[in-house]
Amino acid sequence: MSTKVETPSSSMDPIKWILTFALLGGAVVGNYMFEDLSVLIRAIGVVSAVAAAMGIASQTQKGQDFIVFSKEAKLEVRKVVWPTRQETIHTTIIVMIATVVMALILWGLDGILFRVVGFLTGLEI
Repeated sequence: MSTKVETPSSSMDPIKWILTFALLGGAVVGNYMFEDLSVLIRAIGVVSAVAAAMGIASQTQKGQDFIVFSKEAKLEVRKVVWPTRQETIHTTIIVMIATVVMALILWGLDGILFRVVGFLTGLEI
């Protein structure tokens, strides 16, 4: 049983999303249409359009939910206990050794099975 309550979205949300995607599309198309202009001017235009699109998208219900999710995720990352450099090096060495050991075991098993199948079928390569 889920206790999740859906928040109603505004009737303007679809229009905001259409405007957001129109701005993003306009940034891409405008960048190609005005290729004779300076790269700096085009970059400023694209960055402005993307910023405006993000501003409009953040005013929708899904945009606000994303912002809340991002803030909560940032708080959770702060709670993570990261390994020390020495722990990371030791773990990496253990993984490398285990990988080499497994590769050697599989290589040996492959060689044995190759010879057994060759013996049983009478085909030697």
